[in-house]
Amino acid sequence: MKNFKTLLLVAAALLVSLSLGAKPKIRIIATGGTIAGVSSTSASSAYTAGQVGIQTLLDAVPQILNLADVSGEQLVNIGSQDMNDEVWLKLAKRINVLLNEEGYDGIVITHGTDTMEETAYFLNLTVKSDKPVVLAGSMRPSNAISADGPANLYNAVAAAVSPNTRGYGVLCCMNNQLLDAKTVIKTHTIDCDTFEGGPSGIIGYIYNGEAHMLQTPNNKHTINSVFDVTKLDRLPQVGIVYGYANASALPMQAFVDAKFDGIVLAGVGDGNFYKDVFDVAVKAQNQGIQIVRSSRCPTGPTCLNSEVDDEKYHFVAALDLNPQKARVLLMLALTKTHDWQEIQQFFKEY
Repeated sequence: MKNFKTLLLVAAALLVSLSLGAKPKIRIIATGGTIAGVSSTSASSAYTAGQVGIQTLLDAVPQILNLADVSGEQLVNIGSQDMNDEVWLKLAKRINVLLNEEGYDGIVITHGTDTMEETAYFLNLTVKSDKPVVLAGSMRPSNAISADGPANLYNAVAAAVSPNTRGYGVLCCMNNQLLDAKTVIKTHTIDCDTFEGGPSGIIGYIYNGEAHMLQTPNNKHTINSVFDVTKLDRLPQVGIVYGYANASALPMQAFVDAKFDGIVLAGVGDGNFYKDVFDVAVKAQNQGIQIVRSSRCPTGPTCLNSEVDDEKYHFVAALDLNPQKARVLLMLALTKTHDWQEIQQFFKEY
């Protein structure tokens, strides 16, 4: 009997020691993009995105196994120019299951760079966990000379296992830098150093496999977000109209005729409209189509009740969000309310 009790104690102690020494459990969700792209030759700039699968990506970076207990799954395999609402909803729901039901410690998503900032912001508003969620991609295809994908994937896993990133919301990890989902922007068409953090700068960086954080986000996100997509199978339709000199009102009118739920203006300057476009926007707002003013300028806020009397027309000012992210927030806001003042409050908080 004593020997049996001793064996039980030894087994229990072994289990405890194993659990204490266990690596973080990280799930990598692959969606395609340039990081999974293949060019005709290693020196060619012409390539096709979304060609190799998750296992090939993992095999290229065996060093990640030193950081975590890593496993992968292929959600889709597309260029991110083809990212869509259906994939967003599927991705958010899957992440919530993995983090909240299946016990994963963090998520890494491989993603194309074209729409990475939009996916990151959508997930920042819909993931219901404070565990790390990190997006990684590349500007060079997988078989290019000096492909940047493997290093970005390694760094993303390093960020996902770090206790320093917990509670920071969704991050993008590119070129050794960590970027906040709300402020990250793609600034260059082909350069590896394409992502920046806007006026606030990067939120952190990876060095020697360690995440170093420089600042904290000041907007609501993840577990503090009111947006829940668990029961949604579609999102409201929201389009973007680009502003320019002598702009045609036809794009704005087309969205109105198609009965879109909302329209974001990528306006000139502080979110201004060309006069013909403005007239259609006022009519659209009066018909219950929510208008949000943003700006085509790469930095700077679109101010509330500044050059445009938003309160008079019931327009919403995008404040610090660029047009593509304003569209994301407006879609989710319209799942909660159609009151323009409540929507404006969302833009102040998120």
